[in-house]
Amino acid sequence: MTQSLRDILEAAARGVFPAADGGTTVVRQHGDRDAGVIAFTAHSVVFTDEEEGWVRETLGALRCDPLAATLNFGFLAALAARTGRATDTIDVLLTGAPLPGRPGVALTEVPDPAHPRVVSAGRRRDGVRVWTADGGVLVLGRGVAGRLEVAVEVAEGVRHRGLGRRLVAAARHLAGGETVWAQVAAGNARSLRAFQAAGYRPVGAEALLLRH
Repeated sequence: MTQSLRDILEAAARGVFPAADGGTTVVRQHGDRDAGVIAFTAHSVVFTDEEEGWVRETLGALRCDPLAATLNFGFLAALAARTGRATDTIDVLLTGAPLPGRPGVALTEVPDPAHPRVVSAGRRRDGVRVWTADGGVLVLGRGVAGRLEVAVEVAEGVRHRGLGRRLVAAARHLAGGETVWAQVAAGNARSLRAFQAAGYRPVGAEALLLRH
C-alpha cells in the first residue's frame, strides 16, 4: 500500500522512519498549500503534485552527493520555479511528545481571530490558537498534512531567562495527547537549544514551499 504524507509523518511521530537506504519517496501533497521536502536520515520525502518522473529526472541531473540532492539549492530552485512557489529557509524538524497536566507557565488565550499573530499564523496553519505570557507568545495550529505545529516568540527584554523553553514545553501540555512538531531555522542555535531543553528531539530537515 502506498503511504501518504500523513502516514509518513504519523509514523515518524512514533519514532518509525523511512528506511535509511539513500532513497527518495515522492508523494502527493496533502493539500494545495504545502509542498516541499523532508529529509530524514539517509532518506528523503518529496511532497508535490508534480509528476514523479520530473522529480527524479531533476534530482538525477544534479552534480552533488545523492544524499543531499533533495535539499540542494538546484533542486529546490527548480521545484520552486516549476510550481510558482518559494521557500524561506531549510528548517530543523523536531517533535515533542505530549505531556499530562497543566503548563508550567501562566498563559492567557487570545480569542480574537483578527489579532495580528492569529492572522499571521493563519497563512501557514489552520485552526490557529494563540496564548500570551508575560513577555512571550505561544502559537499552535495545523500545518503540514494536519500535524500540530508550535511557534513561539519571546520579547527582547526578557530573553535569556528560560521563557522560550517554558513556552515550548507548555505546548506539549496543550497538545491534547498529540505529538507537537516544530520547524526551527538551522542557524537559530538559541531556539534549537530551547526546544531540546524542553524535551523535543530532531527528526529531520524540511524545506517548505509556499505560493508567493
